[in-house]
Amino acid sequence: MEIIFEFITQIIFELVLQIFGEVLVEIGLRSLVEPFRQREEHNSKGVLVGYTLLGFIVGGLSLLIFPQSFVRSQTMHGISLLITPLLAGAAMSGMGWLRLRQGKKLLLIDTFSYGFIFAFAMALVRFAFTT
Repeated sequence: MEIIFEFITQIIFELVLQIFGEVLVEIGLRSLVEPFRQREEHNSKGVLVGYTLLGFIVGGLSLLIFPQSFVRSQTMHGISLLITPLLAGAAMSGMGWLRLRQGKKLLLIDTFSYGFIFAFAMALVRFAFTT
């Protein structure tokens, strides 16, 4: 029972870190995108590469603050590559839905797919370089 509680706690810490990173990126992107509000078109391949690179960068920066993995179990270490990005993508989709209901302008990271891509890139860096 203690192992299950520890595993759930570790996954929650990883998820909170990824959502926090996504929210910081979203705030930064909103401030950068403001001057270009008229332009509604986007290149989906470019956006995919951009969010992947941002995920790598935020993942690397998170290593400066949290150099150790939140998932300490050797058998469960790789699970953060799937579970937390899925949960983070769902959280970003929910935030997008809330913003849409409030009539606010959405960024692409407010969707499940781009939220997942960002979180997966961040998790991949953390998985590769955490101790």
